[in-house]
Amino acid sequence: MSRFNEYSTIAQVAIRTAANAFVSTAQLEQQWQPLRFHEQPDLDEANIEYHQFKQLLAAAGAEIIELAAADNLTIDSIYTRDSILVSPNGLILCNMGRASRTPEAKINAAAYQALGHRVAGQITAPGTLEGGDFIWLDDQHAAVGLGPRTNAEGIRQLKELLGSDVELHVVELPEPDHPDDVLHLMSIISPIDANLALIYRPFMPASFIAWLDDLGVKFVDVPEREYPIMGCNVLAIAPRSAIMLENLPGVKSGLEQAGCTVATYKGLEISRKGEGGPTCLTRPLKRL
Repeated sequence: MSRFNEYSTIAQVAIRTAANAFVSTAQLEQQWQPLRFHEQPDLDEANIEYHQFKQLLAAAGAEIIELAAADNLTIDSIYTRDSILVSPNGLILCNMGRASRTPEAKINAAAYQALGHRVAGQITAPGTLEGGDFIWLDDQHAAVGLGPRTNAEGIRQLKELLGSDVELHVVELPEPDHPDDVLHLMSIISPIDANLALIYRPFMPASFIAWLDDLGVKFVDVPEREYPIMGCNVLAIAPRSAIMLENLPGVKSGLEQAGCTVATYKGLEISRKGEGGPTCLTRPLKRL
């Protein structure tokens, strides 16, 4: 029986490797600037980094589903979380806030359906929703970010698909510096255990802090200096066991002091240049 949270042991996870998302140096040259990557990733280095990242997932014992390349996908498709949500009723296909990513949901969902996953429904225009704006706290509590990539109509449709058994807390996100930039809910919170979350407090609304506090969640704070280099993007592979980017000593120390085990990967090409950390690179399909 799959559990719906962001911290139980990952049993099945979908990824799209750098080779299948970036495809070629020519594609990277064409797309990195329009898609607002900080720099053009180096394909050879990206493949090395992704191999290391995949090894960390394999060491966690997860079944890894590798998504194929496709002609109508962009280099953003390396960030597999955003196109699909998982729910007790089945998969929810997102209508991406960035239009160039629209094809991802149906392409990825077809691969998941082939594995036996059913579809509960999809978000349709004018609603928008991206997976980075949604977290499960437990089977009855979830949160969604209202911001540049997920709008009020998308949230209304999401509530209908989740049903009345799930309390959905809406978090108003701060405006990003540029309308095409990403500031997802998971840019400011990463659940690590049933009662522990990594947060960037300056961007957390007081109402969200209070809601989490009522659920018994304690916090590890991301240091100010480490937030811009993706300090808040941490993937729990099991309770208090996480994968994160290297060179974040404050975050790593804070998590370890809270009793967490942390593994790190380099991620310059596959994460930092495109603003997509380990949660973005993965779509956990089953947690136990």
